[in-house]
Amino acid sequence: MSEETISARQLIGDIAPRLAELTDDLLFGDVWERSPLSKRDRSMITVAVVAALYRTNEMPFHIERALSNGVTREEVIELFTHLAFYAGWPSAMTGVRIARQVFAKQDGRGS
Repeated sequence: MSEETISARQLIGDIAPRLAELTDDLLFGDVWERSPLSKRDRSMITVAVVAALYRTNEMPFHIERALSNGVTREEVIELFTHLAFYAGWPSAMTGVRIARQVFAKQDGRGS
């Protein structure tokens, strides 16, 4: 995980130490580091799946991570446009609204 990313240990380690450990060490320390998929590819896949499954709590984190892994804002929006036909309009529309919030936060216009 990158240094600017808050670890699961920081977020939930006090109440769920094993889940935090698995998240930091196995998921982000191993799975996200495997080849042949790049972190950029994994980010696009993850944003699509999180949106398709309507996991709105996780969406901002994974959109931010995708952007830091080289996915452009235009690609994020195109991902949601494409997803509308496979995961449904509500998932795509919600994804775009959350992406707008992430973009605004990065631009210093949001909370």
